[in-house]
Amino acid sequence: MATVGRRPASAPRELTRVGERLSFVYLERCTVHRDANAITAEDAEGTTHIPSATIGTLLLGPGTRVTHQAMSVLGESGAGVVWVGEHGVRFYAGGRSLTRSAALVEAQARAWANRGTRLDVARAMYRMRFPDEDPAGLTRQQLLGREGTRVKEFYRKEAARVGIPWQGRLFSPGDFDSGDPPNQAITAAAQCVYGIAQAVVAAMGCAPGLGFVHSGHELSFVLDVADLYKTEVGIPAAFDAAAESPEEVGARTRRAVRDRVNEVGLLDRCVRDIKALLLTEGDDTDVTNDAPDRVGLQTDRGPDVESGRNYAEGVIW
Repeated sequence: MATVGRRPASAPRELTRVGERLSFVYLERCTVHRDANAITAEDAEGTTHIPSATIGTLLLGPGTRVTHQAMSVLGESGAGVVWVGEHGVRFYAGGRSLTRSAALVEAQARAWANRGTRLDVARAMYRMRFPDEDPAGLTRQQLLGREGTRVKEFYRKEAARVGIPWQGRLFSPGDFDSGDPPNQAITAAAQCVYGIAQAVVAAMGCAPGLGFVHSGHELSFVLDVADLYKTEVGIPAAFDAAAESPEEVGARTRRAVRDRVNEVGLLDRCVRDIKALLLTEGDDTDVTNDAPDRVGLQTDRGPDVESGRNYAEGVIW
């Protein structure tokens, strides 16, 4: 029987759906190699095979080394790869889309390019996060103000729930140890959710820089998507971990987030939510998996035309 590492590479349409993948796999102090269509993690205790096509995001922690061939198979599988700092403060991600269609990124660009529709999507995101409040008619400034107030109150409620003191969200970017245990846990949880959101956005072929709430950053849309699940997944897991013990709070938070992500089926929800935000009502095309591998040519009038042809002068497009 073939081992997991000897299975043939998957064609684009055979890749595992993003909603059916593992949320993330965390590795540290090991060397990551490639064995046929799997990656291997080798450390002092031996070698572990991991099917690359089942990974949503691979988190590479301290002490990890990764080969060029391992990155190649991860890219072919559409997996996100995140290099995580000592305590998961920063990350760098790579991967490729699981779709061959530009329908979703074109829909995103249309919604983003118009101020009115951009605000509509921002309101829809707010409604997803806080379904008990109708943001219709609110300006962007009002949305940001209300979001900040709601999140601050949520921090206080979570601290009271687990019975630990809370002095507010205080941390220094790049300096994990500067925060108290609750703030360290929140930073670690945010890192995990950002990695998951990055993997889904990349897998669906969206533009990570075209955000509807965040702007000006290469991962603005990733931050938008991650924030949808901050109060449901990330913050509760962080406070649970901080209340348990101040020791190794980052590692325990990652495990708690992983469990919550699997419990709520977060990857599948991310896919559904992004499509609901960007696609118009009635568009049921599965742009993430079964879209045809087809290239067309844009025209000035009417629909696109077939590529691979030489359109002579005088032909009206």
